[in-house]
This record gives sequence, structure tokens and C-alpha cells, in this order.
Amino acid sequence: MTKSVNQLTVLGIETSCDETAAAVVRRESDGSAAILSNVVRDQLDLHRRYGGVVPEIAARAHVELLDAAIAQALDDAGLTFEEIDAVAATAGPGLIGGLIVGVVTGKAIALARGLPFVAVNHLEAHALTARLTDGIGFPYLLLLVSGGHTQLLAVEGVGRYRRLGTTLDDALGEAFDKTAKLLGLPYPGGPEVEKLAKDGDASIPLPRPMLGRAEPHFSLAGLKTAVRQAAQQRAPLSDQVVADLCASFQEAVAEIMVDRTGRGMALYLDQFGEDAPRQLVVAGGVAANQRLREALDRLCHAQGFTLHAPPLALCSDNGAMIAWAGLEHFARGERDDMTAEARARWPLDPDAPPAIGAGVKA
Repeated sequence: MTKSVNQLTVLGIETSCDETAAAVVRRESDGSAAILSNVVRDQLDLHRRYGGVVPEIAARAHVELLDAAIAQALDDAGLTFEEIDAVAATAGPGLIGGLIVGVVTGKAIALARGLPFVAVNHLEAHALTARLTDGIGFPYLLLLVSGGHTQLLAVEGVGRYRRLGTTLDDALGEAFDKTAKLLGLPYPGGPEVEKLAKDGDASIPLPRPMLGRAEPHFSLAGLKTAVRQAAQQRAPLSDQVVADLCASFQEAVAEIMVDRTGRGMALYLDQFGEDAPRQLVVAGGVAANQRLREALDRLCHAQGFTLHAPPLALCSDNGAMIAWAGLEHFARGERDDMTAEARARWPLDPDAPPAIGAGVKA
């Protein structure tokens, strides 16, 4: 495979939670990009019996799986280490044991092969995925919805993020998973709730916390509690009632996300002007939810925005998004040395004022 002038090829490593992933992404001199390989090895069978991710088990699995995933990513791309320009690895936020595995492995490859190393913010990788898949420019509004984070951010450029809103308690992915668990659904719970909701009737009354509030923050813990109370009132639960609860919960979530994102759109235009690019990116694991996508698409149509949502395979954690984020920084001449550390917490906007009532993930 012939390498052209200004062509950049990056190996990406992702180990922040329970997916062991490696990928190779290439950017051509004209700015176009291609995913040459994207290997993801999940650990669902290891964690399912516990109903959630066990950090110690996840870290050990990364140790066992990562070398083979990297080898397969290179093989799928038809490349050797000699044809890689840089190595990028998730350095945070996430489970610290898993992060250490990925960072140490990435550093070792970079050191042994004489390659630059880039420590990647996992949240930034989600934020920049739409530039890999859709080639969009800056600025844009980002709705980040994952297991650990629910935020609205103005994306001004690579490494430049302004937080507009955040969750005051549970993240959206947490709310889905906790709802699934209290309804007795198998892990991972989010996809199970979405699947059952298709056969349910969204007729069970549930609250829509924060609707109409001026600041675009989120609060989802009360909704989860309301689902539990509704389930207790209807116990013992038939399959149809479980489906109805799932549908009612998912509909409440869709309305909350639309209301809060609509407020975020107004703030985004206030800050960047009415002529700013009207682009909404939804990213993170919950961005795979089709009901959420449909609701956001209708909102965008009403507000004159364009919705950008990654392909389903790039919504959950993957190495391609890490490689691309690393490439974005590397192309700007940015790299990290061997002192770069894994960190469990790494906010995109460290200067954002504290949101009253929000936890440390805000």
C-alpha cells in the first residue's frame, strides 16, 4: 500500500470500560478519511452474571485480549507497524484499571517502534466521530449520551469544548440500565428496554424532569424512581406491563432529550450567532437508540438544524474513534510523551462552572 505525501495513519486503542478495541484509521492529504480496520472484542459474557461491569474483571480481560486485537487490526488493514505514523490510546475518563492497560500498551508500542504517542480523551473521541464519518466542520452542538455522561456542549474546535448543560444525577445510559435491572431484564439493559418498548404502549404516566428550565441541564434519577414505583403498583408484572413500562420510560426520555436539546440549540445560536452552522451531533452509546434519533431528527427539522449520528457500530466504544481523535491532534502537531497518565476523570470543559447538585462527572 503506497503512502502519499501528507497521508497519516494512526493505530487507536480503546480500553476505558468493557470493550477491548483496536483500529487503524487513515486520513488522506485532501482531508478525507477511511477506517481501515475496527476490531472490538466485548466482555459481555464475563460481566452478565453480575448485572454490570466489574472493573477488576474488565482490566484483566483487557490484558488478555488487547495484543490479539491490535494484531488483528493491523492484519485487517493490511499494514505493519512500520506503516503506522502514530499510536493513540484512551487515557480517560473511564475505569482506571482498564485505562492503564491501554495506555501502557500504547506507550510500549510507540517506544519500541519509535512512534509518536497521543493520549486521547474518550469523550472527545465521541465528540469528533462525526468529523470522521460525515466530514463536518466547526462549530457544532453536541449531545453526548453515554453510560457515564449526559451533556450538551458547543464544539468550537479540536480540544475546544464549552459545556452548556449536564446531568445533575444519572447519565442517560445509567438510567436505561438501572430501569432494565429493576424490571428484571438481562444485561446490557439499554438495548433490552428499546427492544421491548417496540411492543409496548407508552400509556403509563411518568414525569418529565427539568422540562422548560432555562438552563439545559438534565435530571434522570427521578424518572427511574417513578418507573420503580409504577412497577411496584402493578406487581406481579406481566410481559405486556413490562413492555408498557419500557415504552413509557423511553417516550419520557425522548421528550426530555428534545426539550433540553432544544434549549441547548437556543444557547448555541446565542453564542455563535444566527448564521452559525446549524449542526447537531448526537454521540455516545445511547445514540444508537432509534427512538431518540427519530425524536432528535424531528427537532432538528423544526429548528433548521441537521442531525449527525454515527453509524451504530461507532456509537458504542471502539478503536476507530480513538484513532481519529488521536489523528486530529497529531495532524496539528500535538503529541504526548511517556509521562502521560491514565485518569479516571477528564472533563471536556474543565473550566465549566459547577452545576448545582451535579456530581463529579459533570
